[in-house]
Amino acid sequence: MTKSVLEVDSVQKQYDGKIILSDVYLKCETNNIIGVLGRNGSGKSTLLKIIFGIVIADFKFVRIDGEVKSKTSELLHQISYLPQENFIPNLFSVNKAIVLSIPKEKLDEFYADEMIQAILSKKVKHLSGGELRYLEIKIILNNPSKFVLLDEPYNGLSPIIIEKINELIISISKEKGIIITDHNYENVIKVSTKLVLMKEGKLHHLKDKNELVEKGYLKLGMI
Repeated sequence: MTKSVLEVDSVQKQYDGKIILSDVYLKCETNNIIGVLGRNGSGKSTLLKIIFGIVIADFKFVRIDGEVKSKTSELLHQISYLPQENFIPNLFSVNKAIVLSIPKEKLDEFYADEMIQAILSKKVKHLSGGELRYLEIKIILNNPSKFVLLDEPYNGLSPIIIEKINELIISISKEKGIIITDHNYENVIKVSTKLVLMKEGKLHHLKDKNELVEKGYLKLGMI
């Protein structure tokens, strides 16, 4: 399979005169799971929203397979984005949400998931928080895009559901590039093939997880 490459280059963003992102560069290839770590307010979610095109940067280049994508509409079929907030309408049935989102050729495989089978007859509004998040993440990961951005996928989830989500992420990364950010750093580290750290507006590309201690994000013994 030919690898695809997403490059985000020279990203700059200010809010009220405060620099949030300064000359950020990030590269993600098929098979990569890139973990973006950083403290609250460091710009992690802002970076993902800029890549997807729902937040306007002061300056940026987004390239897919070497071709500059200057319009958000050009990215819709190339990049999928999981927001922190739930996005499936409450009035939908689970089955309707799946059928509207998943290509027909992938439906049988999607339905084969035991956790999906357990909620298939329900309305979205009757799902637990964990069930809904699992459904949303599985839908986003199975969209026909080359790259997936996951913003806080683990928030509020039980260890069992987190483990299932990690299995999904690792499995889908065989055919897609994935960028993930979450305050649950242990699981970000666990699934990621590469780690980067947002600090003071800069994106630091790490050689290994021990640099998270050296750069002051984690204390010794937390890894």
